[in-house]
Amino acid sequence: MKNYNFLFIILLGITLANCGNTKKGENSIFTFDNANYKAQYIADDAISLGILNPNNKEIDSIIYYVNDIKVGYKKGNEKLNFPLKNQKLGYQYVKALVYFGGENSEATARIELVSNVQPKLLKYKIVNTFPHDTTSFTEGLEFYKDTLYESTGLNEKSHLLKTDYKTGKIIKSFKLEDKYFGEGITFINNQLFQLTWQNKVGFIYNPDTWKVEKTFTYDKDIEGWGLTNDGTYIYQTDKTEKIWKMDPKTQKMIDYINVYSGESKIKSINELEWIDGKIYTNVWQKDAIAVVNPKTGAVEGILDMSGLRKFLKVTPDDVLNGIAYNPKTKTIFVTGKNWNKMFEITVSE
Repeated sequence: MKNYNFLFIILLGITLANCGNTKKGENSIFTFDNANYKAQYIADDAISLGILNPNNKEIDSIIYYVNDIKVGYKKGNEKLNFPLKNQKLGYQYVKALVYFGGENSEATARIELVSNVQPKLLKYKIVNTFPHDTTSFTEGLEFYKDTLYESTGLNEKSHLLKTDYKTGKIIKSFKLEDKYFGEGITFINNQLFQLTWQNKVGFIYNPDTWKVEKTFTYDKDIEGWGLTNDGTYIYQTDKTEKIWKMDPKTQKMIDYINVYSGESKIKSINELEWIDGKIYTNVWQKDAIAVVNPKTGAVEGILDMSGLRKFLKVTPDDVLNGIAYNPKTKTIFVTGKNWNKMFEITVSE
C-alpha cells in the first residue's frame, strides 16, 4: 500500500472522487433504492438496481438502463442484479423507466467505477542525450519514416517541424496562422493530423508536401491536446481525464475512456504515444508519464521523470511534454516545452 500511495504522489494530477455520489431522479414518484450504494465500485462488483415506491403505485414493469443502454426488464417491482465487469471506468448513469397504471416515470442515479489495478513503478535508462531547440513549445512529437516531427504551440509562434534529432537542427518548418495554437500530431493512413488548442479545428496534411488537404471541426465541444494512433484509430486528449477515440476517415469521435489510477481519475492528460499496445501519456505540469490500458482506461504503470531535470537548464514552468517511440531503435524519446535537451530512453519494470 505504501508503494501505491507513492505512485499517487508522483502523478499528483488526481482528483479524488466525491463521496455520496449518487443522484436521485428529478421526479418524486420513484427514486432508486440507493441506501446501500457504495461511493465507488470496481469491475468485480455488481450493483442491485431497484426503485423505491413511496406512493405505493401498482407497478406493471420496469426497464433498467445503464448509460442509456437497456440492460434488463423486470415485472412488478423486482430488482435487477447488474455486473459491472464490462463497463468503462468513470461515472455510470443508471435509469429505471417505471410503467404503472398506463403511465410511466423515470428514476435516475449515478455511481462511480474505479480501477482495481495497482500501477507499477517503472524504471528508465538514458541511452542518449540530444540537443533540443529551446524556442520549441513542444505539444506533439512523433517519428514518421525514421524522421522526428514536432508540433509547437503558442499563438503567433506555432509551427510544424521536421528535425534531425541527433543535431537538433530543424530540416523543415511550417508556420501556422497567427490565430492558431498548435497542439498534438500523429501520422496515419499516409496523412499527418494536427490539432489546435481552443480553436476547435484540426488539419490534415499531405505528409510529403505539407499541403493542407482538409481542415476539420471537432465534433465534440472539447479542446485539442494530444494525439496518437494504433494504426486504425486516432486517440485524442482534451485536458480532462478522457481519451477520445476518433475515426480518421470521418474525424468523428466514436468512443472514449476515462483514465483512472486506482480510485482516482487522472485529469489533464496531455501528449500521447502508442507503444506496444499501451498509451503513454504526459500529465500536464507533472514530471511523470502514465502508461494506460487503452481498453479500460486503467493506469498500469508510472514513470517518474523528475530525475531528468538535473540535466537541464529550464524553469519549473518548462514542463515535461513530448513522447515519441522510434520503432527502428525500439527506444522512446522524451522532451519538454522549451527544453534544451531531448532524451532517448528505454523502459523496464
